[in-house]
Amino acid sequence: MAALRRVFVVVVPTLSFFPAVAAAQSDNAAGAAGCLACSGFIGFLIALFAINIAILVWVARDAKARGMDSAILWMLLVMFTGIIGLIVYLLVRPQGNMIQCSNCHNKRLQASLRCPHCGFGVAL
Repeated sequence: MAALRRVFVVVVPTLSFFPAVAAAQSDNAAGAAGCLACSGFIGFLIALFAINIAILVWVARDAKARGMDSAILWMLLVMFTGIIGLIVYLLVRPQGNMIQCSNCHNKRLQASLRCPHCGFGVAL
């Protein structure tokens, strides 16, 4: 264990400022385990936050692509209500096939007359 600890300190000296690494380098096993558990919990919270941001971005882009007028309001609803707002959005959004706009190459509903991104569409 001491040889591995020396190799770790020599090979990766820049990581010694992390509390988990510093605790692992000491002989306090309980402190190291506690610090690693805390780091895992913080990593879980960061991953959860990243997933929430990805869902919010998806809702805003999907609402805009489907021609809904209030994409930002749907995003805010999902942000403040969580999974319940996401379920409501999935039930209320316009259904249909998504195709690529021939002008701007963004996704739009096949049934829509005009592209919500560029306004290109069938002239009436």
